[in-house]
Amino acid sequence: MPAKLSVNINKIATLRNARGGKYPSVVQAAIDCQNFGADGITVHPRPDERHITLNDVKEIAPIITTEFNIEGKPNERFMQMIRDYKPHQATLVPDAEDVLTSDAGWDTIKHKDYLTDIISELKSLGVRTSLFIETDPKMIENAALVGADRIEFYTGPYAEQYTENKIGAIKPYVESSKVALANGLGINAGHDLSLDNLHYFASEIPELLEVSIGHALISDAIYLGLENSVNMYKKLLVV
Repeated sequence: MPAKLSVNINKIATLRNARGGKYPSVVQAAIDCQNFGADGITVHPRPDERHITLNDVKEIAPIITTEFNIEGKPNERFMQMIRDYKPHQATLVPDAEDVLTSDAGWDTIKHKDYLTDIISELKSLGVRTSLFIETDPKMIENAALVGADRIEFYTGPYAEQYTENKIGAIKPYVESSKVALANGLGINAGHDLSLDNLHYFASEIPELLEVSIGHALISDAIYLGLENSVNMYKKLLVV
């Protein structure tokens, strides 16, 4: 089966917030993306609410007919959202509160006890857990030890290197995927995946379960239309 496409709709909220009001509607965007073929919807509500807000999460949760993935740093605010809305998946990221975009994975050794406690609660809620992580084998091995169900590869470095050396860019992800699988972890990926580099990534990691794509897909939708963009990304996952 091809990897699933979860569309991150944060950028819809960014556009709405730039003007105020309720347009464009993130709820309608979630409905439309699902109708256009997306396998899931991702939101990453940050503490400053510069895009997705707590109220957005409340309004989006009931209309999800596919899978709902909430990303974020697992502070008390985040955990209360998970308790309240019980998404299918919680993707935990180690962001500082003022970071512009997620740009580093977990140190699963340093934060072992913290992550173990958080993931234990998520499991009790029936929520699948994915850890945003880089390609360090030790960090991946310890992701399994703290109880994660999946990892989400931070693919920023892959995207940066892809144009110049796609073989070198994908190599650490291929090698680290073997570590993840050997430790019983599912594999997700996200960050700077695009129409240019997605197919190669998916073809080289056939065990890939899910990609979460927002910025590139919503940017492409400006020129190509949202329905067309969703379908183009879906096709690239067929390998």
